[in-house]
Amino acid sequence: MIGFLLKIAVLIVAGVLAYNYFFGTDEEKAQSTKVFGQVKEVAVSVKDLAKSEKEKFDAGKYNAALEKLGSAYKLARESAQDLDAGVLKRVGELEKRKESLTREIASIEKAEQSEKKGQSAEAKAAAQQLRKEKLHREMEQLIADSDALLQKQGQSR
Repeated sequence: MIGFLLKIAVLIVAGVLAYNYFFGTDEEKAQSTKVFGQVKEVAVSVKDLAKSEKEKFDAGKYNAALEKLGSAYKLARESAQDLDAGVLKRVGELEKRKESLTREIASIEKAEQSEKKGQSAEAKAAAQQLRKEKLHREMEQLIADSDALLQKQGQSR
């Protein structure tokens, strides 16, 4: 319902801007031209952001982070075996989350390589970008959780 109302609002705003651009006073035309220019700048900025994130993703940005987490988990597991079973359980949970993210990365890479039928290139790119953004948020949360666990373990020594 809210999405529908937002779409209607966007259409109304676009309609008013288009009307002012073609039929408005000189001031309204100038204002509409300025707004259209700003919208174009935002679209170009979003495109550049998506392109740079794709390049980082292709360069293995997330793979390196996952490898570092794997090493940290191994170290934490080795040093925690004598200390606390709760820490070992938490490390196990974090490792499962890491494996889930690894599978998600592989899924994204596979989807980028194969074309989906019935979707335009823009729709596929938008869907992939949303998946990457979600993956990035999950990765940041996993790193934060791992850091908290390792700091907690370091304090208990």
